[in-house]
Amino acid sequence: MPNESNDPVFQLIKSLTRTEKRHFRLFANRQGSTEGLKFLQLFDALDGQERYDEERMLAQVPAIRKIQLANLKANLYRQLLSSLRMYHAGHNLDIQLHEQLDFARVLYNRGLYQHSLRMLEKLKATARQAEMRHIVLLALEFEKLIEGQYITRSIRGRARQLSDEATDTVAHVGREHELSNLALRMYGRYLKIGHTRNQADYEKITAYFRQDLPELDLRQASFFEQLYYYQAHVWYYTITQNFSQCFRYAQKWVDLFEDNDLMREQQPMLYLKGLHNVLVTTYNMLYYSRFEQVLARLEAYAEDPGRRTNPNIETLLFLYRYTNRLNGYFMRGQFTEGLQIVPELLENLERFRLQLDPHRRLVFYYKIASLYFGSGQPDKAIEYLNKVIYFKEASLREDIQCFARILSLIAHYEAGRDEALDYQIRSVYRFLGKMNDQQPLQEAIFRFLRTLGDVTPSQLKEAFIKLKDQLTVIAENPYERRPFLYLDIISWLESKIENVPVQNILRRKFTRLR
Repeated sequence: MPNESNDPVFQLIKSLTRTEKRHFRLFANRQGSTEGLKFLQLFDALDGQERYDEERMLAQVPAIRKIQLANLKANLYRQLLSSLRMYHAGHNLDIQLHEQLDFARVLYNRGLYQHSLRMLEKLKATARQAEMRHIVLLALEFEKLIEGQYITRSIRGRARQLSDEATDTVAHVGREHELSNLALRMYGRYLKIGHTRNQADYEKITAYFRQDLPELDLRQASFFEQLYYYQAHVWYYTITQNFSQCFRYAQKWVDLFEDNDLMREQQPMLYLKGLHNVLVTTYNMLYYSRFEQVLARLEAYAEDPGRRTNPNIETLLFLYRYTNRLNGYFMRGQFTEGLQIVPELLENLERFRLQLDPHRRLVFYYKIASLYFGSGQPDKAIEYLNKVIYFKEASLREDIQCFARILSLIAHYEAGRDEALDYQIRSVYRFLGKMNDQQPLQEAIFRFLRTLGDVTPSQLKEAFIKLKDQLTVIAENPYERRPFLYLDIISWLESKIENVPVQNILRRKFTRLR
């Protein structure tokens, strides 16, 4: 996996669509001749590169000296952002509202106070409808400035009215910030500690959550107060592995958008994230019928020709659609069928390489490896698992690294690569020794694989049954459920005991899903 250039100008240029590039050239030409516009020459040179190469670019544009490059790039970056702001303003209400604030300031500076106040009043009405109370607050502060410094005589009792408006708006904005802060902290806790491992963990995170959760009357709450309230609960119940409650609040999140067409149009990224959370939760619950319905809704949204589009939305749609398509294949036990989407998945990973962080790409590699393993191709599984195991630059969660190593061990065993098995066992042993928290499932699998070489062929089935019984007991502990979502080792053991492909076992289990 190549390291991407972190040059911001180059990355911004490579993220542009064809129409955005055409608009930028027209934008750069807005003042007439572009002769001598070195930043435009710099743009064309960088646009023609696949990977950032400064020396090649300087050789390609002799008019640009190296000493000028920093200033030219800074100018080009500003021009690109200005062009994109203008191009996308019609699809971003917050940009339009901030522009109206700027216009109101211009009118104020001209001494046209009544004109400025009328513009601010219209701006507030639009911002309230779009639930953008932070912009309402900016407009109110500006109105108070005008009314406080000048006798506009606009409305009797205006001072009290503005004061009441500001107090109510500040109360809503304050609660929105409290709840969004809590949601963000809960997500940060999840990234740091993952899922609760024992009762002490559960009690600690529950106390933390309840202490910081503000009281909220959902009937009087704004859209974003409700949204952040649901988000905080989704992350809390994800951490505590209460998937039924997580599903409940993720569905409330989605319903909030389904009942508000304007917000679904203005905040598509948050709507898509809600759908994804419902999908992940129904996958964790093995609630396939609901999973299928929500995935169909996500696919329909992606195929809607009238929906909003920008690189951010397209990246999220790729991430959420392919993650859940793969999860659907896993639930149905269709590993071989799932391999059909691998070529287009890899093509899109390359297409969105600038937008996706290494962690997300490597999680996809782990899922691809799982498809190959489940379809009876352990050598191909090892190929993709190695991309996870040996990618040192990414700061991956230990659980992904751990299960990639364990699955690689099992794949080596399945492939009959006995010559590499001893090395793999020692490597996994060293890795587990460095982990801060080893879970019973990981330890049980490792102990089994370490002693596998001493088991005779006639004793093998009995050894598999013994390990399956041990893991079944472990899986009954609610704090030990999460590892089985990464690695369905029990289904693999059943396939070895019954001497049938693992996807046959999962297909049989799928028929029993609701």
